[in-house]
Amino acid sequence: MNFPTPPHYTSLASALVSLFGSSVAIARTDRVSGGDINKSYALTLNTGDRIFMKANAKKNAAFFTAEAMGLSAIAATGAIGTPHILCTGTDDGEEVGYSFLLLNYVESGKKRADYWETFARELSAMHNADTTAFVNGGRFGFLQDNFIGAREQVNTPAEKWISFFRENRLAPQFKAADAYFSSADRTRITKLLDHLDDFLVEPEKPSLLHGDLWGRNVLCGSDGKAILIDPAAYIGQAEADLAMTELFGGFPPTFYTAYREVRPLQSGYEERRDLYNLYHLLNHLNMFGQSYLGAVQSIVADYVG
Repeated sequence: MNFPTPPHYTSLASALVSLFGSSVAIARTDRVSGGDINKSYALTLNTGDRIFMKANAKKNAAFFTAEAMGLSAIAATGAIGTPHILCTGTDDGEEVGYSFLLLNYVESGKKRADYWETFARELSAMHNADTTAFVNGGRFGFLQDNFIGAREQVNTPAEKWISFFRENRLAPQFKAADAYFSSADRTRITKLLDHLDDFLVEPEKPSLLHGDLWGRNVLCGSDGKAILIDPAAYIGQAEADLAMTELFGGFPPTFYTAYREVRPLQSGYEERRDLYNLYHLLNHLNMFGQSYLGAVQSIVADYVG
């Protein structure tokens, strides 16, 4: 499997010259809305090319190298669309340094009639792809740690999915959120983590996951098909991606029907779904505060009383 690392440059100018030639110049810069963590821009070049740039503080360059790694992994499966990665980089700037990620600009299109069914089939193909190139020293994890939103996501390899999900997903988030919990909460949390094997199942095979698969991280490209953006990629249980799609409103029923036709889910998925989404709710609690506490407490209580 071809899994290239995108180039990294020490200035935006050198990146553009290397990618588009010495006569390149930015003809127009348009701010693009949508992101909560990074600033985003559409850059129109004098070559006629249009590219997409994400920028953040120079100290946050790891956001973009991690995102590029995730996009590269998804693209390497050949299963589903992603933006083409041009490069990552840092720039000292005229006033303040910044880090950046350059991608091809995704021109939006009208959803084809079978958009959701095609999206489901392509996602299932990604979940069925070989994962050996994406993790070392275990079956689950990733080649490097990355980010879920603005928070670090630990991807230390593990042989067992349930152990990975306990140690690298739930336990760090519970620890970070400890100040929100009462002693009764902590007792339930310990019980949940100690008995996670009673609730989750090992997958039939490891899958490459997008990792943050909700509606705003899927675009419709000019061909009318889904394009995945902003991954928090790792190798895990495919159910975790499906669960995330249902957390904030869900996709149409046709999507889930088509997915199951290609890749049937293991029995009992509906009983496990909230445990996978507990990870994301905990992450939101740690990023955004108290408003997510009730949902976290409710899920924990549903499983351990």
